Amino acid sequence: MRTKVAVIFGGVSVEHEVSVISALQAMSALDESKYQAIPIYISKTKEWYTGEVLTDIENYKDLDQLFKQAEKVVLEQESDDTVVLKRKERSFFSKGIVTAIDVVFPVIHGTNGEDGSLQGYMELLGLPYVGCDVASSAAGMDKVMMKQILRDAAVPIVDYEWFYASQWHQDQAAVKQLVDKIGYPVIVKPANLGSSVGISKAKNEDELEEAIELAVAYSFKVIIEKMITDLTEVNCSVIGDYEEVESSVCEQVLSSDEILSYADKYQSGGKSGDTKGMESVNRIIPAEISDQATKQVKELAEKTFNLLNASGVSRIDFLLNQEGEVFVNEINTIPGSLSFYLWEPAGKDFQQLTDQLIQLALKRHRERQSIQFSIDTNLFALHSKGGGSKGK
Repeated sequence: MRTKVAVIFGGVSVEHEVSVISALQAMSALDESKYQAIPIYISKTKEWYTGEVLTDIENYKDLDQLFKQAEKVVLEQESDDTVVLKRKERSFFSKGIVTAIDVVFPVIHGTNGEDGSLQGYMELLGLPYVGCDVASSAAGMDKVMMKQILRDAAVPIVDYEWFYASQWHQDQAAVKQLVDKIGYPVIVKPANLGSSVGISKAKNEDELEEAIELAVAYSFKVIIEKMITDLTEVNCSVIGDYEEVESSVCEQVLSSDEILSYADKYQSGGKSGDTKGMESVNRIIPAEISDQATKQVKELAEKTFNLLNASGVSRIDFLLNQEGEVFVNEINTIPGSLSFYLWEPAGKDFQQLTDQLIQLALKRHRERQSIQFSIDTNLFALHSKGGGSKGK
């Protein structure tokens, strides 16, 4: 029997549409002789759907019609299985089970999917799932946490400061003093979003205020980084787990400004309605950087992956200045298009990539099943009848 792979995508995230594209790409790449893809789409209103209609990108142009044709579902534990259940049409004679699930393939970028939220739900259900676990997902999504971990391990990163949105609203002068420590120009970012959403540059105080107001609209936590002028953006993907990793070829991203915008990433490479995703970005593969810089990028990519205890496939983004210095910018634990375009030049096609990711997920699940999570005892039975309930 084929392994039933629930590909979960969409979600309540500013990267919702990108997630749909990445998920459809991943489902198309699955080896149909080994895996049965079960699409599970989470709408922007947090409702879960399944059905073959979800596999055609054209159907997302009319969401009202799509929801009429798709089946609204929930995930529930049924004996030893996790099953997809219809939210309607349950009766005494039918539980409304659509299918059981063997493994989950999360392809939700950003909030509530890449930050550990969905991974925690899978842990509660006891389901194996592709990619980073709860802790590494959370650390990778939060740019402040990530930078603190990398800084403590002496990984090169640009100078930065961070603050909460409430601090900005209460004392703007104090926040501006943080910027003075770094020096203009700076990049202002929401601490826990991707795809360049809410990110802008500031060369002076007026631009800083505007940039911060934009960032706090998307996040309660903001990070300010020293901006590298005349930079070269280089990305490298890593696949594996704590035991073994490998890095892909490097890409050099070509953007129209110092910041690669959301439009640069997803609207620059094809007609409306296509499913190229991150594959459509203007890029050079392999990156036109020195052999020494390439070696350093690949080594730092693998080190970053290991330091964050990542698993599955990630993309680590780098900034290179004119002096040849290499800085880790961020990690994407569920990268757009799963970075398949960085693995094909290395001889690993998209089908092989998805197969390896699923096998890594199953391996981790087997390992965790050997760990004891509970103690077979009943504390309540140990108390005498007159012992009370003080909890001591």
